[in-house]
Amino acid sequence: MSPSSPTLAREPIVLNQRRIWLIFSALIAGMFLSSLDQMIVSTALPTIVGELDGVAHQSWLITVYILAAAIVMPLYGKFGDLFGRRWLLLGAIALFTVSSVGATFTPSFGWLVVFRGIQGLGGGGLMILAMAIIADIVPAKDRAKYMGPMGGVFGLAAIAGPLLGGWFTEGPGWRWCFAINIPIGIIAFAIAYFTLQLPSHKSDRPIDVGGIATMVVATSGLVLFTSWTSISSGGRYDWSSPWLLGLTALTIIATAAFIVIELRVAEPILPLRLFHNPTFTLTTIIGFVLGLGMFAAIGFLPTYLQMSKGASVTESGLLLIPMMAGMMSMAITSGIIINRTGRYRAFPIAGTMVATLGLIWLTQLSVDTPLWVFGLMVFVMGSGMGLVMQNIILAVQNAVDPHEIGVATSANSFFREIGGSMGAALFGTIFTSRLADGLRSVLPQGTAGSSEASLTPEVINGLATTNPELHHGIITAYADALAPAFWYLVPILAAGFVVSLFLKQLKLSDVAGMVARGEAVMDDGKHAHAPKTGV
Repeated sequence: MSPSSPTLAREPIVLNQRRIWLIFSALIAGMFLSSLDQMIVSTALPTIVGELDGVAHQSWLITVYILAAAIVMPLYGKFGDLFGRRWLLLGAIALFTVSSVGATFTPSFGWLVVFRGIQGLGGGGLMILAMAIIADIVPAKDRAKYMGPMGGVFGLAAIAGPLLGGWFTEGPGWRWCFAINIPIGIIAFAIAYFTLQLPSHKSDRPIDVGGIATMVVATSGLVLFTSWTSISSGGRYDWSSPWLLGLTALTIIATAAFIVIELRVAEPILPLRLFHNPTFTLTTIIGFVLGLGMFAAIGFLPTYLQMSKGASVTESGLLLIPMMAGMMSMAITSGIIINRTGRYRAFPIAGTMVATLGLIWLTQLSVDTPLWVFGLMVFVMGSGMGLVMQNIILAVQNAVDPHEIGVATSANSFFREIGGSMGAALFGTIFTSRLADGLRSVLPQGTAGSSEASLTPEVINGLATTNPELHHGIITAYADALAPAFWYLVPILAAGFVVSLFLKQLKLSDVAGMVARGEAVMDDGKHAHAPKTGV
């Protein structure tokens, strides 16, 4: 038994198929709540900051959410292992819903940033807790068929988000982008409250206050660093800025202090002993690489569609539907196959290979690329992600002690989030540098210095009739800056493919996490029983 084993506060719960599906419905509602909000807000962002006079600081609406979500991921994972996940999930839904009320009626841009931060505190827990609770109630050998649809929730939100965001912004108003969360959040809370019958624990283990404090400082420093240096997020400091250098030093010191503390405390917030587990280490590296390479690439595809193809914000979101279709179809298909065969190893290998090939194909993008070809490109990319994302979570959950399912799940997602943040900064710097060089050769002399800051899709589209030659030069500069930049990400994803080759196939457990911990018994329809063997 793990040293973090909790003291049980109630009799074991009886898990049957009906209860599992009820709990699953609550988890899906919570995940949809979080993922839909991000997609809707991204569409409405230009209008929001314009009306609230926040254009100069709009990056904070993105940064504060990412920062809050990243900070709380390990906390939700660890505290769920120690104290139980029911009240944590209810709290996360409540935080998200209440902050959506505040965002709906916000009087100023500053208050909207505050409410977005609170949304991040809730949203960071919704995903982590959902994946951990599935591991609690469903044996690993059956879990893939549940995790596939959970991955599909992202695809559904990605399709519905731009449509709703565009419709709200152009119709009843952008505040409805937040208001829609209120009824969904109330429904999700009600479903979870009445169906999520999970045990609560009393633990006498000390809270790792030092680890939490240093983790918050280190994570904040890293996210702020990547945000402040990423042009895509409105970066404002160059690499020689004293503020940036000081932030870098603080981040390094906090990270070193965090490692020292985690090696010494009795109950670390992120047990470093997990890295002795080869499956945990390899899947965490794969997740980090996936965030570093794929998420950075995806974040810049709307720029290509809007600037080089003349698509509107909503249209650029809809043109990414093939990517979400690939992600959903492969996540669900791989889940069905794993559920039948019990073998998962091939899917991260195939997924990283397909994603790498898809990224190589994207290096061929040009201003003349037909949209149907672009659709095939992003479908391949999405298919690669669908084969990897949920399946590495399944692998890591199956490989760790049942008492550490939450912290292992949250660690994998945490490093993927950090990878995505770093990748966006790296790719943004490369793309912007190339774009500046390209625009310098086509814009009239004396305007290139501030060109990329003043060019918008509307301005570029207007040039199509007033100055066709300049219009073609600008849209070509955007395409020529973006496509070759993908080559910088190809080695990163290729490294992920190499790492996945070392992932070993472990037998999928036939015991749910709660059953293995003695918190539940399974009901096969005839009688309730505990497993013959534990984990």
